[in-house]
Amino acid sequence: MRPGFAQQQATPEKQPLTLQQSIQYALEHNQDVKKAAYDEQIGLQQVREAKSQGLPQLNVSGGVDYYPDLPTQILPGAIIGSPGEDVPVKFGKDYNANANVRLTQLLFNQSYFVGLKAAKTTQDLYRLRTDMAEEDLIYNIGTAYYQTLQTKEQFDNLEANLKRLAELERIMELQYKNDLVAKVDVNRIKVNTTNLKNQLQTLQTNFEQQKNILKFFMNMPLEQDIELVNTTNELDYLLTERITVEQATSQKVQFQLLNTQKQLQSYSIKNIQAGYYPTLSAYGQYGYQTQRDQLFDSETPWFKTSVVGLQVNIPIFDGFRKNAQVKQGQLQMQKLEQDMSKLETNTAVELTNALAQLQNSQSSIGAQQQNVDLAQEVYDTTNDRYKEGISPLTDLLDAEVSLREAKTNLNNERLKYKIAQLNYLKARGELESLTK
Repeated sequence: MRPGFAQQQATPEKQPLTLQQSIQYALEHNQDVKKAAYDEQIGLQQVREAKSQGLPQLNVSGGVDYYPDLPTQILPGAIIGSPGEDVPVKFGKDYNANANVRLTQLLFNQSYFVGLKAAKTTQDLYRLRTDMAEEDLIYNIGTAYYQTLQTKEQFDNLEANLKRLAELERIMELQYKNDLVAKVDVNRIKVNTTNLKNQLQTLQTNFEQQKNILKFFMNMPLEQDIELVNTTNELDYLLTERITVEQATSQKVQFQLLNTQKQLQSYSIKNIQAGYYPTLSAYGQYGYQTQRDQLFDSETPWFKTSVVGLQVNIPIFDGFRKNAQVKQGQLQMQKLEQDMSKLETNTAVELTNALAQLQNSQSSIGAQQQNVDLAQEVYDTTNDRYKEGISPLTDLLDAEVSLREAKTNLNNERLKYKIAQLNYLKARGELESLTK
């Protein structure tokens, strides 16, 4: 038995999938979406990192210094009654040990406050990148889903034609045995049947490849067989009233991403300008230190030491370094503004082209449906006339080919219409509506 869609659909372990189910599965399993989610978590940790600079910093330090040769200091000889002479004297002990606890607290740093805002905005940036990864995935899933579905429908159409040819071939064989038709007519039917079987085999291969591409986007195991469910007009209700180019642009994740990058760039400029402000911090240190001839000599005590203070740093002149950095940041801002302007122009083109394709496909679907009806009528009439012996076999075969081509053209136009709907939703920035 020839393998085909009908036999495959009878497999009990098949998993039926609608477009929405395919998208939901992909959003939960796709590697790119998972990576984007990890980036969101990285953004959350970066906010915590930025906040940590304003929290108290506590450090413990300690050490032991051993001097095989103690440092020598030159003293005036008058100290020991030898004026005019230099007297070398060694100071200290062989072992010096210390242990300290130091606490510092930032009191004022303009860069710190700007950095907090930038870190939170960076978190928004990662969230938008996740949204963009999901949007790209939804579009890829939708395109692969409809291409696979249309291939299946095309297979079903050809399979129906093959059944008609097989029945005709059976009748011709009987007629040939009764010397009612010539051998050439039987061979002509067989040639057409073989050609159609080859087309079906090619479609079968294409269908399997397209299913694998869909499962790749979904990150579904290739061995899992699926059955696509053709829910009628699942995209139609999503195409709401028309919107302006400005509205469509503002709804796009890419626009929001550029806007967030622009905001981050402004924070970068403010952070550089914050370098002109002084910084102030407080510190306190408490510890013990000792000097001994023997490291574990318990007779020499540990002596306490403590200090508290303020530290201020006031920038005076940096050779115009920060000024150059600010101007670079401002130029980066202008580049982002050009990207946003380009995106708006691109959105206008996408909206115009998608609407034109929608209108063209709607008109073509109507025309192709009429063409299919006419081709079916011609085939039925020719088939009846052939059975009556009025029309030759060539007319019947030509009518069958015309019917097949008409159905193929209708199938192709339906695919174009679905892709145009996806492009229109993408241009409007509303692809996420497919998940609801």
